[in-house]
Amino acid sequence: MNPREVADYLLDNPDFFVEHAELLGTIRLSNPHGKAAVSLQERQMEMLRDKNKQLERRLAELLRYGHENDSISTKFNRWTVRVTGQRDPYALPATISRGLCDVFDVPHAALRVWDVDEAYRQADFARHVGEEVRIFAHSLDAPYCGANSGFAAAQWLGAANSASATSDAGASAERGIESVALLALRDPQGGPDAPAFGLLVMGSPDPRRFHEGMATDFLRQIGVLASAALSRLLPN
Repeated sequence: MNPREVADYLLDNPDFFVEHAELLGTIRLSNPHGKAAVSLQERQMEMLRDKNKQLERRLAELLRYGHENDSISTKFNRWTVRVTGQRDPYALPATISRGLCDVFDVPHAALRVWDVDEAYRQADFARHVGEEVRIFAHSLDAPYCGANSGFAAAQWLGAANSASATSDAGASAERGIESVALLALRDPQGGPDAPAFGLLVMGSPDPRRFHEGMATDFLRQIGVLASAALSRLLPN
């Protein structure tokens, strides 16, 4: 019989080792850990221990992810309370960006909005934004996370005030902004195809803080809530 036939026979006769229990102690198998040969029973126990270790590691990983998500959810709620509690439209953009820095420990955050109502056009948050930034923001159908490749919007990140939404002095590269998250701001009433009316930028000197493979669920929620709050700045 070849090995495949032996395997098929054992599969078709699951009681074989019950009826021939004496064989379990005599069959010797090579030990994957380099020790002397072990019995089939010992090998089964070894496999069960390895499987249990893998399950324990997986459980610990799931628990860690659960704790991290709970922590992020708590922070998101704290930030939401700050944003929704801000009654002054002029202070709202700064509340959003400073809240991200304070609550989520983001080193730098800034935002700009355009095509705002006449009453807000002289505000710092409505300062001129180049056409390339507007086009880029409109092209974002999901948060961008990754390396700072010289984005013009990254220059909004202030050096003196990590939550500054206004300072452009100097280049972001000189401030050590290695990774960024860019979130387009859209009127929630217009759906996902609505033109962007602003851009929210977060930056960090840590190149892994915002990386290409990171989950963006909470970033999407931040973008949606910030868009809804800032939509009050748009013309009626």
